[in-house]
Amino acid sequence: MSIPLSRRTFLRRTVSAALAAPYVLGARRAVGAVLEGRYPQRVVRLMMECTVVDMLNQFLYRSDKESTLNDWLSKPNAFTSSDFRQFADSGVSAINFGLGAGSLREATELFAHWNTFVLQYPQWLARVDKAADLAQCKAAGRFGIIFGLQSAAQFESIDAVDTCYAAGQRISQLCHNFRSVAADGAFEPHDAGVSEFGAKVIERMNSLGMAVDLGHASDRTKLEACELSKTPLILSHGNCRALNPGSLRASTDEAIRALAKHGGVMGIACIAFMVKGSEPVTVDDVIDHVDHVRDLVGIEHVGIGSDAGVESNDLGSPQLLQDMLTKADPRYHVHGTHEIVAGLEGPNRFFELTAALVRRGYTNEHVRLVLGGNWQRVLGEIWRG
Repeated sequence: MSIPLSRRTFLRRTVSAALAAPYVLGARRAVGAVLEGRYPQRVVRLMMECTVVDMLNQFLYRSDKESTLNDWLSKPNAFTSSDFRQFADSGVSAINFGLGAGSLREATELFAHWNTFVLQYPQWLARVDKAADLAQCKAAGRFGIIFGLQSAAQFESIDAVDTCYAAGQRISQLCHNFRSVAADGAFEPHDAGVSEFGAKVIERMNSLGMAVDLGHASDRTKLEACELSKTPLILSHGNCRALNPGSLRASTDEAIRALAKHGGVMGIACIAFMVKGSEPVTVDDVIDHVDHVRDLVGIEHVGIGSDAGVESNDLGSPQLLQDMLTKADPRYHVHGTHEIVAGLEGPNRFFELTAALVRRGYTNEHVRLVLGGNWQRVLGEIWRG
């Protein structure tokens, strides 16, 4: 980890990790025993063995639990062992928390809060700075957090990229749905692609080892960013337009090919109305997107970026969920009553996805790649180790 540690902090972290080890191993055995009654042994074994990476997961995402997250981030010892257990039992080893910032100041304050939070609970949490940290989180039973933003507003200057990197940021989108200082998003009416400033941002991100994320990017932005970047890119969370033709947020086959040509990986999102344009939407429809990327460019270029926290808003207040779906931008073409595909709303999301991949006939090797192996590979190339 690149966060400077005092001797006292280092000793506290080491002792806490040692004390936590029996708990982690015991929890794994207990979870495995419970899940083997619900899922085939092969599914449970794959989840227990794999370093599972969710490339877009906002940690505690439910709107009705916002105050709980604020307490965790601001109050000492507010995050308890029972809170951690929910994340540990999900089987996920690491996430890109995919938050947003409207300025450099907002970004640095956000990173400061999360750095403090992670450092307070070294027995349970770890900031992910390099690819090797992913496997280390799995081995130690810690929940790894990659600092990634779904924005570019924090890059108020080229040097701001360095500032964000020093604070822990390792992934950044070039834009959200509309135009940013760096590039145009998927809903921008007149797609101008990557700006001149955006090209310089990509160059600086490449030199530092920060991943360029094409999530929410426009069609032109995706193609131009792939040409500009000297390192592989990622698309943290998205879907295939070939399977959902009306979705502007989805990626064309041309964009997926461009991403793969440069060694990149695309994360398949689990947002119901992004997966499919009409009801019903099932877990198998999500796997159809995995199939499509595999068949188009190869299994080495697809992963999961669920676009939900440990729980989605489907498990929260029905009124808040209805309000969110009703107020969503009409270009999302929201339909149905679910935010996340039914069956994937909660902590067992990756067990359900693994079971669906197994049913579809994926080999163990290919399941491992989709669950996290491809993310480990591409981040190793981008982050240089």
